[in-house]
Amino acid sequence: MSVISPSPVLQARGLYKRFGGTTVVDRIDLDIRPGECFGILGPNGAGKTTTMRMMLGLSPMDGGSLEIFGLPMPAAAERVRARLGVVPQMDNLDPDFTVAENLRIYGKYFGLEAAVLAERIGKLLDFVELADRADTRIATLSGGMKRRLTIARALVNEPELVLLDEPTTGLDPQARHVIWQRLRALRQAGKTLVLTTHYMEEAERLCDRLVIMDHGRILAEGSPQALIAAHVPAEVVEMRSKYGGHMPPLDQLPAHLYESREVAGDTVFFYVRDAEPLLEAMHRLPDIITLNRPANLEDVFLKLTGRDLRD
Repeated sequence: MSVISPSPVLQARGLYKRFGGTTVVDRIDLDIRPGECFGILGPNGAGKTTTMRMMLGLSPMDGGSLEIFGLPMPAAAERVRARLGVVPQMDNLDPDFTVAENLRIYGKYFGLEAAVLAERIGKLLDFVELADRADTRIATLSGGMKRRLTIARALVNEPELVLLDEPTTGLDPQARHVIWQRLRALRQAGKTLVLTTHYMEEAERLCDRLVIMDHGRILAEGSPQALIAAHVPAEVVEMRSKYGGHMPPLDQLPAHLYESREVAGDTVFFYVRDAEPLLEAMHRLPDIITLNRPANLEDVFLKLTGRDLRD
């Protein structure tokens, strides 16, 4: 007996956007399933934020089609936004209001009754661990608290789909882990999440599936584990000289000991199926430092998009 897959929450076909003479989103296809966490990864200028803005109906498309909840965008943008939650890249909380007032004012945009809104605010502040800060002014909150409040605000209207643009940028590890816990809880509650991020560990921990974009195009799509298996060998050995600026003697390492290598600054990255023979050869070299680790999503990202600095 065949299983019928649920219709996508979001479906894009040939999505296209230009600014001036530059193509920033180049005919991409997306299918985002109900209840999954879907990631959009890419270096600066890859087209991530523009794609997100088209999902919100804030940036008109120059080609292709986009449907959210089966409704055409941007024609149905107002109806779609009523069912969306949005966590923008930069916090835009109102500094003149307290924590609870920020949620209350935002909730009124959705026409929520006062009693319903009051109950919902209490639950949301508990959810993001800010109940004891309900009457606190925004200016006194830490960066992590502001991000948690921004997530709570995005949930005031009980959205079916939540768009998160780099939700943990600039936060310390403790705050980042708290937000990851909250996002996993949303996922477990059946919310569909779409997030952009520069943190590969974040994508590996949270995303069921993701795409890697560059220059407006999708370079790869799949689960983090599937992308790692498809694009890089199982292990990575990093090697550099103990003395900065000196390149280790690469000609003394036989090519059959590794599948490929990349040089980035004073570090050489070797991609291998089995690191032991290569490490044995390296141990005979003087004045080097080595690190052996499993391959990860960052290796895939850098292989596909390159190591050049993007501004």
